[in-house]
Amino acid sequence: MERYDVAVVGLGGLGSAACHALAATGLRVLGLERYGPVHDQGASHGESRGVWQAYFMGPGYVPYLRRAYALWAELEEASGERLFHRTGGVCVGPADGELVPAALASARECGLEHEYLTGGEVHARYPQFTPDDNAAAVYDPGSGYVQPEQTVRVQLDLARRNAADLRFDEEVHEITESPRGVQIRTARTTYAVGHVVVTAGCWTPGLLPGLDLPVQVLRKVMLWFEPEGGAAAFQPGRFPYWIWEGAGMIGYGHPAANGLHGGVKAGVHSGGTPADPDLVDRFVRPEEITEIQDFLRTRIPALGSGRYRRSAVCLYDNTPDQAFVIGRASEHGRVTVAAGTSGHAFKFVPAIGESLRELVTEGKASQDLSLFTPDRF
Repeated sequence: MERYDVAVVGLGGLGSAACHALAATGLRVLGLERYGPVHDQGASHGESRGVWQAYFMGPGYVPYLRRAYALWAELEEASGERLFHRTGGVCVGPADGELVPAALASARECGLEHEYLTGGEVHARYPQFTPDDNAAAVYDPGSGYVQPEQTVRVQLDLARRNAADLRFDEEVHEITESPRGVQIRTARTTYAVGHVVVTAGCWTPGLLPGLDLPVQVLRKVMLWFEPEGGAAAFQPGRFPYWIWEGAGMIGYGHPAANGLHGGVKAGVHSGGTPADPDLVDRFVRPEEITEIQDFLRTRIPALGSGRYRRSAVCLYDNTPDQAFVIGRASEHGRVTVAAGTSGHAFKFVPAIGESLRELVTEGKASQDLSLFTPDRF
C-alpha cells in the first residue's frame, strides 16, 4: 500500500491550490483527480472568472479577498506568468435592490476604494452599457479577472516542482478514517495517508456521506458572443468585469479574455437547473441562449444583438446560505474539506489553498473562517 503524508482529492481550482501550498512545506503529497488535468467537467473552466473586493456577499469576505489578492501576486511571481488582469468592475442594479446596496456597504465598511455611480454615469464611462434611469452602480477599480484553466495548470506545475505526486483519471471510491490515518480506495489501488483534503466540488458529498453536506448541484451555462460592430470596444482596458441585477436575475460578464477573436463572455449567476454531476446535460439549448441574449439586449445592446459564438456548461455546488464550506470535518480530525463553492469561490482560490494547508499542518487557519464552518448546518 502506497503511503503519503496528505492526499488531495479533486484537482480543480481549490485542489490544485491545496496541492501547491502543501507540497511547498515539504510534505509528501498525493493528488488524485477522476478526470484529466485542467478538465472541463466541474467548475474550474470557462476562460475567465471575476475577481472583486467590494463584495456583495458581505464585508465578512473582504479580509479573505485581500489575502487572496496578495497570493495572486505571489503566484505570478512564482510562475512567471500574468494571472490577474485588472480591468475595473461595475456592480449594477436598482438603487434600492439587493446587489448594489450590498456591494456599497462592503466597500464603505471595509474602506475600499470605490465610486458610487448613477446609471447615466455608468453609460458615460462605458457607452457599451445602457442602464435605465433607476439604476445605480458601484465601481471597483481593483477588480478584474483570472483565467481558471491557466490558474489550475500553474498551481499543478508548482506542486510538481515540490515533488507532489499527481495522478489523473483515477476516481476515488471510498475514504475511510481511523485514529491512525486515512485509507483512500480508488479504481486502481488503495493509499494510506495521514490526512486527506477533499476538494472534489459537486462530488464531495458523495465522498463524505457522513458529513451530510446540504449541497445542491446546479447546471449553469456560459456563453460567448461576437458583439455587433466587433470586439474592439470589449477588450480589457475598454470594458470592465460586470455583474448586474435585473429582470429577476443576476447576470455577469467579462472583457474579451482572448483578444478580438475569442468572443465576449456572459452568463447568469442566479438560478440554474438541479443536476446529477455524473449525468449532467452538456448540450446548450436555443432557449438558454435566448434567455441571456434578452437580458443583454436592453443592458449591453451590442452584445445582446451580437452573434452567438459558443457555449459551455459548468456546475455550481450551492449551500443554502451561498457561503463556502471550509474546515476539518471528521471524528478524528484527519479529513479537511473545501466545498459548497456556490459559484463565487474562484477569486479566493490561492487563499483557500493556504487555509487548507494551515488546517492540515497547524490545525487552524490564520484567516477567519467562521462564515464557512462545516458544522453550521
